Amino acid sequence: MSEWTSDELSKIGSAEEVQITSRRRDGTLRKPVTVWAVRDGNSVYVRSVTGPNGAWFRGAQESHQGRIRAGGLEKDATFVDANHDIDDTVDAAYRAKYRRYAGNILNSVLTAQARSATIKLVPR
Repeated sequence: MSEWTSDELSKIGSAEEVQITSRRRDGTLRKPVTVWAVRDGNSVYVRSVTGPNGAWFRGAQESHQGRIRAGGLEKDATFVDANHDIDDTVDAAYRAKYRRYAGNILNSVLTAQARSATIKLVPR
C-alpha cells in the first residue's frame, strides 16, 4: 500500500473540510461530498454521519476507490474499511480537531452509527 507524504498529511490535517468522491463501476466519479477528515499518525480517516446508509458511504463501499480534495491537494485514494479497534483513537482525533463546534455537531461523528462507517483513506 502507498503512504501519504508529510506534505499531503499536513494539507489534509489542516483542512477544515475535505471533499471525497467515489468511483462508479464504470470508472466515472460520483458527485463530491464534503466531510470531516482526521489524521492518526500517517493515516487519514473519514466517517459517514448517517452511518452505513449514507449514499456516499454506500458508493465508497461499492468500488473502494475515489478521490480526495483538501487544502489544495487532489489525489486518488482507496477506501479501506477501518479496523474498529481504532474507533476511540479516531474519536479523540475528531474531538481535538473539531472541538470548537457545538456538541451536537461534533457528536454527530462520534455516534455508534458514524463509528460503524469509518473509512481509512489510502493514497493511490
